[in-house]
Amino acid sequence: MNAIPQSGARTELSTPIVSFRGVSRSYDGRTPVVDGLDLDIRAGEFLTLLGPSGSGKTTTLMMLAGFEWPDRGEIRLNGRDITRLPAYGREMGVVFQSYALFPHMSVAENIAFPLGVRKMPRAEQARLVEQALALVHLAGLGGRKPQQLSGGQQQRVALARALVYRPRLVLMDEPLGALDKALRESMQAELKQIHRQLGITFVYVTHDQDEALTMSDRVAVFHQGRIAQIAAPETLYRRPASRFVAGFVGETNLIEGTVTALDQDRARLRLPNGAMVEGWRSEGLAEGGAAVLAVRPEAVALRPAGGGTIDGIVADAAFHGDHLRLQVEAEGTAVQVKIGAAAGVVVPRRLERVGLALPAEDCVVLA
Repeated sequence: MNAIPQSGARTELSTPIVSFRGVSRSYDGRTPVVDGLDLDIRAGEFLTLLGPSGSGKTTTLMMLAGFEWPDRGEIRLNGRDITRLPAYGREMGVVFQSYALFPHMSVAENIAFPLGVRKMPRAEQARLVEQALALVHLAGLGGRKPQQLSGGQQQRVALARALVYRPRLVLMDEPLGALDKALRESMQAELKQIHRQLGITFVYVTHDQDEALTMSDRVAVFHQGRIAQIAAPETLYRRPASRFVAGFVGETNLIEGTVTALDQDRARLRLPNGAMVEGWRSEGLAEGGAAVLAVRPEAVALRPAGGGTIDGIVADAAFHGDHLRLQVEAEGTAVQVKIGAAAGVVVPRRLERVGLALPAEDCVVLA
């Protein structure tokens, strides 16, 4: 047997390993939880399925794992139809939020369980278990029981069990949801490092936007059973394709206006105060039609009154450690502004009039 594979699959990021085509799933026969899903998963990528509760992301993962079957459509793995293939025949590792460890077994026995199911010789099992323990930084703890470990260590055991038999994909459903903030952030970094080291395809489900942006090669944002947008994290954040994506992924300001001009990449918008602004254009815009300008709080620049795109009154200011957050009432809209909290930064006083500059490179005009 070969050792756990090292990086190499990362060179094949353009190759789909999984394809969903027209996949739908309903639990009541009327309302689709997943609705006509088309999705390609690239070999070696870290793909995150992100969305609110009920958006279809976990159901999609469960259909890929073989724990649920679609009502319509097909799922292919390396070109092979696996739509009705039982879970045990798919060779995919799965990690759940609950860890799902066997309490009566040792850590090593938990990790070895999928190897035993596959009738692997005991000596080979022991070798691969040691490799997996080292990979997740638990070397020397194989003899302990799960209840003797911390939550983060138990999650590492669950990950090692999913990786030990060298699956084609590793599927993770909210695996860090039960951990506290500091431990969750530490585990995010470790998961990303393991992914880079192994080059195995990771498919990860979460509702945590920061987690998705931090860890992923691509993020698929789910909304009402469909993918609203799939893109690299930076593209998703800076160029949201819809009002839903702009509002769900991170924080954003939405300022209403009227489209006055369109070209291939840009749109011009007239704001209620008559000011003209530009931004990257999305689909569905028409000259003379209503639209919203989406701009992130950290992209809004403070100016003296009269020196920006729009003026407003500071309604509130709050200190958040590494940044200051202002709420500015401008043209009937509450605009959030984030500025660095470095020493010497002058913070406008409450009820002070300020100008807000809206840089075109950081703005997106959405239908």
